[in-house]
Amino acid sequence: MTVRAADQTEASQREALVVLDGVNKWFGDLHVLQDINLTIGHGEVVVVIGPSGSGKSTLCRTINRLETFEKGSITLDGQPLPEEGKALADLRAEVGMVFQSFNLFAHKTILENVTLGPIKVRKKPVKEAEERARTLLERVGVDAQSDKYPAQLSGGQQQRVAIARALAMEPKVMLFDEPTSALDPEMIKEVLDVMVDLAQGGMTMVVVTHEMGFARTAADRVVFMADGQIVEENTPDEFFTNPQSDRAKDFLGKILKH
Repeated sequence: MTVRAADQTEASQREALVVLDGVNKWFGDLHVLQDINLTIGHGEVVVVIGPSGSGKSTLCRTINRLETFEKGSITLDGQPLPEEGKALADLRAEVGMVFQSFNLFAHKTILENVTLGPIKVRKKPVKEAEERARTLLERVGVDAQSDKYPAQLSGGQQQRVAIARALAMEPKVMLFDEPTSALDPEMIKEVLDVMVDLAQGGMTMVVVTHEMGFARTAADRVVFMADGQIVEENTPDEFFTNPQSDRAKDFLGKILKH
């Protein structure tokens, strides 16, 4: 794995693609996102880390409105997130999402899983969608599995199919919500390798993960969250070698000892 060349200065100069401005969310009395301000540039890879319950996944899921928010604004490519209806469906076509669970359609083949969105939502001709799907399945290393069903694949293979399915929609940004947390250890690397390849190819990515090696290797910027707030953000080198906040020092002290 090679380190991405982009440095913090370059990242901050990129044209903004996703902008969260003063975003707040509550679950009942629990204030899970507190005044979140975050700008993600075109082609930037932002890795969000922090202790469990810090709001990382909720933050990720607000970017395509899988979670609503009560206060603040989020824009994608200069456009505010729609609240419902066709406009929201159109927005979700621009934002690829890969979950902990693979969420593949069990009764459809791998090829059908990847072509469904482009055919139904993007209105692509079947032949074109299938050609693109086969190219993507080859890219993520599961092209030999295209006629199988999800249950016939390993977890790592299913997650790589899920990545191909998201890419088939030609999204502007890819969201990853702990994509390796449901995988056996030997399968984690094969998924992370695909993600590193995407990062190096210039895909805009927001990645919530516990994989610190990925954060060090592929991120342009690490965002550290605790108690619903962004406590610290920096380049991977600076964050891991010289954390500024007590919360980050405590977090890294616990996870890097093992």
